[in-house]
Amino acid sequence: MCLALHCIANVGSREMGEAFAADIPRILVAGDSMDSVKQSAALCLLRLYKASPDLVPMGEWTARVVHLLNDQHMGVVTAAVSLITCLCKKNPDDFKTCISLAVSRLSRIVSSASTDLQDYTYYFVPAPWLSVKLLRLLQCYPPPEDAAVKGRLVECLETVLNKAQEPPKSKKVQHSNAKNAILFETISLIIHYDSEPNLLVRACNQLGQFLQHRETNLRYLALESMCTLASSEFSHEAVKTHIDTVINALKTERDVSVRQRAADLLYAMCDRSNAKQIVSEMLRYLETADYAIREEIVLKVAILAEKYAVDYSWYVDTILNLIRIAGDYVSEEVWYRVLQIVTNRDDVQGYAAKTVFEALQAPACHENMVKVGGYILGEFGNLIAGDPRSSPPVQFSLLHSKFHLCSVATRALLLSTYIKFINLFPETKATIQGVLRAGSQLRNADVELQQRAVEYLTLSSVASTDVLATVLEEMPPFPERESSILAKLKRKKGPGAASALDDGRRDPSSSDINGGVEPTPSTVSTPSPSADLLGLRAAPPPAAPQAPSGAGNLLVDVSSDGPVAQPSLGPTPEEAFLSPGPEDIGLPIPEADELLNKFVCKNNGVLFENQLLQIGVKSEFRQNLGRMYLFYGNKTSVQFQNFTPTVVHPGDLQTHLAVQTKRVAAQVDGGAQVQQVLNIECLRDFLMPPLLSVRFRYGGAPQSLTLKLPVTINKFFQPTEMAAQDFFQRWKQLSLPQQEAQKIFKANHPMDAEVTKAKLLGFGSALLDNVDPNPENFVGAGIIQTKALQVGCLLRLEPNAQAQMYRLTLRTSKESVSRHLCELLAQQF
Repeated sequence: MCLALHCIANVGSREMGEAFAADIPRILVAGDSMDSVKQSAALCLLRLYKASPDLVPMGEWTARVVHLLNDQHMGVVTAAVSLITCLCKKNPDDFKTCISLAVSRLSRIVSSASTDLQDYTYYFVPAPWLSVKLLRLLQCYPPPEDAAVKGRLVECLETVLNKAQEPPKSKKVQHSNAKNAILFETISLIIHYDSEPNLLVRACNQLGQFLQHRETNLRYLALESMCTLASSEFSHEAVKTHIDTVINALKTERDVSVRQRAADLLYAMCDRSNAKQIVSEMLRYLETADYAIREEIVLKVAILAEKYAVDYSWYVDTILNLIRIAGDYVSEEVWYRVLQIVTNRDDVQGYAAKTVFEALQAPACHENMVKVGGYILGEFGNLIAGDPRSSPPVQFSLLHSKFHLCSVATRALLLSTYIKFINLFPETKATIQGVLRAGSQLRNADVELQQRAVEYLTLSSVASTDVLATVLEEMPPFPERESSILAKLKRKKGPGAASALDDGRRDPSSSDINGGVEPTPSTVSTPSPSADLLGLRAAPPPAAPQAPSGAGNLLVDVSSDGPVAQPSLGPTPEEAFLSPGPEDIGLPIPEADELLNKFVCKNNGVLFENQLLQIGVKSEFRQNLGRMYLFYGNKTSVQFQNFTPTVVHPGDLQTHLAVQTKRVAAQVDGGAQVQQVLNIECLRDFLMPPLLSVRFRYGGAPQSLTLKLPVTINKFFQPTEMAAQDFFQRWKQLSLPQQEAQKIFKANHPMDAEVTKAKLLGFGSALLDNVDPNPENFVGAGIIQTKALQVGCLLRLEPNAQAQMYRLTLRTSKESVSRHLCELLAQQF
């Protein structure tokens, strides 16, 4: 029988599979089948499913296949885990009962001694292959809902971490390989759950020990795993403690792939507190970096310098250093960006002009530096003209000395700078006109240069001073637009770089640098004081004409109070059958509420994942406006057809919450990722979140999915600081019974003060110190911002560690808001 099963799996045709597919599950679960036959049947079924999923109708066999995890024969269990892992990716709900059985089996293996499982012990490690398979199976599901199962699983994970600290029982490499395989899979499961702060920190500390291990592969894997840990709000600080070790790895590692992972980790762990140190080290490394990764390093430095710049002069210095060190690898997006920021910031224009003037004096000057210098001196050269060392004739001579060494595009930019000089510095008019009259310009073989020379010469000769000043006036500030730098970095890393979803961790102290390109004559918005979580702010080059109105102009300006244009998002005829209305989107998936709760106190992460699709979320909110980025990743090798994500407002939600969506491509290639931008405006307080319906065709079969979009009322919470006296005065004013909501509940997670504090800050309120007489209690205040009205909110959380209980009290000026906020926050503890 075993030979027959092997033949069907490896040799047989599809017709043979069709003939026997119904019999194989029966053999697998039959009570009288030998263990070796069960093992072969499970593996045969797995091969058939991978080749032709439609041949394996489980149905009635599902529960009995799951119970094979309890089989006494370890070989049967190992084969069954492989089969269930593959099957549950398509039908996770059907196999959900496997979680408790997998945890039970894993617990028995982890707690056993090497002598208990003699036939399955590999170099003193009990059943390492089965342990790894069980840990991977658990990664197909969210954390267990049952408290007892979850507690047992946490004990297993802690045991694995504890065993990693024990002295090795053998010096053989096979022992360390098996032990580390289980450890890294355990850490992957901890990262996947992202709900146990203590385990996350312990995992980080364990990985930190591997950073200095003599084995290169371990150092690589540790750096890679820590990149993911750095994006978790619970373990980010722990990752930062290893910054010196990571910097040393960047400098001393022999293997380029390890150095690249070290650069990725520095990028992931960067925040306001260490930005200057990390950017400085990356710049230093750039001078000797491998050519294959230089452009990626340049993009990362540019993104970090922009995202965490407090002093704009530091940002200008950093970008000019980038051009000086690796000018060939500085793309247009990077130097466009510095021009936008200098144009939008009055306080840095003089410094930028002085710095770029000094940089141009270097004997060997990269062409990108000439471009930046030409633009900045043409706009703001007058700010340094008072110094004899940088007088107008000196500025012109310096720029013109580079003219003949540059490409046509740079020469065209310099000609525009020269005509700007005539307006700024009339004393240079004769000299510049002489240059424009030269035969090399008026009869230039390049049409663009010839046309510019003729038009600029005529303009300077015919136009009056007033007309010239009007035509050549200073460029207006650029409006904020999303940046193309991060998008370029993602393209550089390829579609498989899913970790990019988690790079935009929220840094409450960071403020976004003012955005913008699209050189339109409009006033710039005040830079947002909220964090630019994605680092996405800019777009096309300064010299480009204004783009026609279209999808690019439909982005909400998060820091603007003006009305937002409503884009037309009607489906094309071939997509119409996939475009659901509110009445036909179907119910949200069963775990929709659980997925939504994960985002109440955080803005970034993976919203949903199955064997076909991954949906990631990054969002930022300020006052009553928000912007959300949804990332749809195709995890298969087959193209998604008619891919249609739609945001639906159930009931009357549309009168409370306005959501604009930007259409995404109808086809998503295998392994690729597409991004959708959602612009959100809170009109009035609301209770239900909008729904996200995703429909597409995979292999010809229609697929549909409905989730709850992670937009809850607390996202529009603006923290408010107040003194103790003001707090109690306001607390007494909100004393009506309907203004208060209170809930006493049992703790669902370990009661850790730091974790509680982080969750309350993530919820959106300000934490007030020295207000409550009991220092163990937490007191917060804030304002819910909507377009119609503002709702003041005060909260008090009283933990009782002995009883493992909480009492949460919220008072707001609106009854429905009090109740809803109380329910949302209570579910986080």
